[in-house]
Amino acid sequence: MDQLPDLTGRHVVVTGSNSGTGKEAARRLSAAGADIVMAVRSTDKGDAARAEILVDTPDASVTVRRLDLADLASVRSFAGEMLAEGRPIDVLVNNAGVMAPPRRFETVDGFELQLGTNFLGPFALTNLLLPLVLAGDRPRVATMTSGAAAFGTIDFADLQWRTRRWSPWRSYSQSKLADSLFALQLARVATERDWPLVSTLAHPGYTRTNLQMAGASLGREDAKPPLYTRISVLPVQEVEQGTEPLLRAIADPTATQGAFYGPGGRFGMGGPVTLVTQPRSARKPELAASLWAVAEKLTGTRLPD
Repeated sequence: MDQLPDLTGRHVVVTGSNSGTGKEAARRLSAAGADIVMAVRSTDKGDAARAEILVDTPDASVTVRRLDLADLASVRSFAGEMLAEGRPIDVLVNNAGVMAPPRRFETVDGFELQLGTNFLGPFALTNLLLPLVLAGDRPRVATMTSGAAAFGTIDFADLQWRTRRWSPWRSYSQSKLADSLFALQLARVATERDWPLVSTLAHPGYTRTNLQMAGASLGREDAKPPLYTRISVLPVQEVEQGTEPLLRAIADPTATQGAFYGPGGRFGMGGPVTLVTQPRSARKPELAASLWAVAEKLTGTRLPD
């Protein structure tokens, strides 16, 4: 968005905001007056990112809290602290993620790392924080998905990739399709229950962030950036442009239920932000409801009554 609306006093939680699109979103939102909670796995990196934001906007309201989406105990602890404080949350931004590690890793709860971090952690966090979100002013949940969701499938027989041959990208695509299904199902539930909540989605196209390197470096001492980040014929954009779809999902006052923002340029990889169409794989309400039920059992969390 060329110009964000005045966000003075809006309470916004941004996960994964110590780098990449999350950090840029926190910077832009705080400059527009929002009170930002940077929910990050490493508070040292979060503090460093906060210091950078304060250089640009000295009076920004930005706090750093620890949240590890790959650990449900950490998710519950973070949510418990927020609930104990009781301040309504106007926008929850599910942005954090991991991309295409070279081999299969598990979270502390035994979930495949990408499914656990990209989907199950945010799913649990959203359920746990919804009482505060629903108490917010024009509440919204904005979820970052990916163009890779178009290539994803949900394999209920092996969600955790325990029996299939490991594929970093197929696993990543499954986790991002799960994000899309989750956000769209949340939109349906909000409509059915007549909640004031709006659930929106965004994807960043092909944006140059440390997400690509962070995933590829897991388990490696001397990892180099993946080849596709060094040699590519695809359009590549910097993080400032790549964050624009997420900012629209967060702050566009005209956003409608289930709105999906992404780059409108070639292959959907870059260019000006526009409303984009959900991939066919995400437009399946029955699949979304089934995945939701499985996620409730895996995380032990449910929607508030």
